[in-house]
Amino acid sequence: MKSVLCHQATLQVVDQPNLTPAKGQVLLEVVRCGICGSDLHMQHHCDHMHDLAARVGFNGLAKSTDPFVLGHEFCGKVLDYGPKTRHKFKADTLVCAMPLLNVDQHGYLSTGLSPNASGGYAEQVLAQSSLMFEVPNGLDADSAAMTEPMAVALHAVRRSRVKTSEPAIVIGCGPVGLGVILMLKAAGVKTVVASDFSPNRRKLAEQCGADIVVDPKETSPFANWKEFGLLGNVSDAINMGMGLFDKLQATRLPWWHGWRMIDKLGALPKRPVIFECVGVPGVLQQIIEGAPLFSRIVGVGVCMQSDKIEPAL
Repeated sequence: MKSVLCHQATLQVVDQPNLTPAKGQVLLEVVRCGICGSDLHMQHHCDHMHDLAARVGFNGLAKSTDPFVLGHEFCGKVLDYGPKTRHKFKADTLVCAMPLLNVDQHGYLSTGLSPNASGGYAEQVLAQSSLMFEVPNGLDADSAAMTEPMAVALHAVRRSRVKTSEPAIVIGCGPVGLGVILMLKAAGVKTVVASDFSPNRRKLAEQCGADIVVDPKETSPFANWKEFGLLGNVSDAINMGMGLFDKLQATRLPWWHGWRMIDKLGALPKRPVIFECVGVPGVLQQIIEGAPLFSRIVGVGVCMQSDKIEPAL
C-alpha cells in the first residue's frame, strides 16, 4: 500500500506492506482523512509533543527520529477482521473509529501519532473494533471524516455548560472554531459572536449560524457587552451589587437568598462564555483583559509555546 511517511519533519510517499489486523482490530480501506492541527504540530514540533505527552504519563507518541504515518480524522470501508474478532459490519461498510488502537506490548496508542499505530495518510488503516461505528443515515465520506474535530467541538461546548440565554463568543474560526459555532447553535444558544481576521473564515462562521461576526482589526468581539446585558468593568459591578444589597436589606431577607432568587429569575447580568480557538501565545491574555465580568473562558486551541497570563485580572 502507499503511505505518506513523516520523518524528521519531512513527508514522503512510500510503498509499505499491507496491514494485518490483530485480535480485536479491523482493517479499513481509507476513504477520506482530514488534516488536523495536531498533524502539523507532530510534523514540525514532534519532539515537543512527545515530551508534553510524557510529562502527563503517556509515552506512546512518536519522536522526530521515528518514521510514522499521520492521520486520525479518517473514515473508511471495512476490508477484513482480525482473528477472534466479531464481524460487526459487512465488508465495504463505511465506518468511523475513535483513533485509539490496542497494540500488543504497548497498550492503547494514538492512531496517527505513534510509530506503532499507523494513521489514515495511507491506503489502509487499522481500527479498534470496540471503538468503531457505522456512518449513519447515508452521510457522505467528506462529512464523516469531520467526526473527530466535531467531537472536539462538542466536548468544548459540553464542558462550558453554557445556557441557551448566555452569549457565547468564539475567538478563531478555523475548523474547530466553526465546529464550536455549529454545536452552540445545535444546543440552542441564542447569541453566538464569532471573531476572526480572515474574511473567508468570517463568511463560513455566518454560514455555520453565528449571529454576529466581527473582524477584530475593526471591532472587538466584546464591544456590544451593554447590548447583551453584561457587566464591562469593576465599577459597574460594585455599583450594581451595592445598590441591590441596599434594596434587599429593606426586605429584611438575607441578601444571599435574595441574590439567588433574582439570579434564578434571570435579572442579574448574563455570564458570557468565551471559546479560545486560536492556540497562539497572547490570545488568552487578550481575552482575560477584554472579556466582560463573570465570563467563563474555555481553552480549545492548542498552544505549542509557553504563554503568559495575569490571573489577577
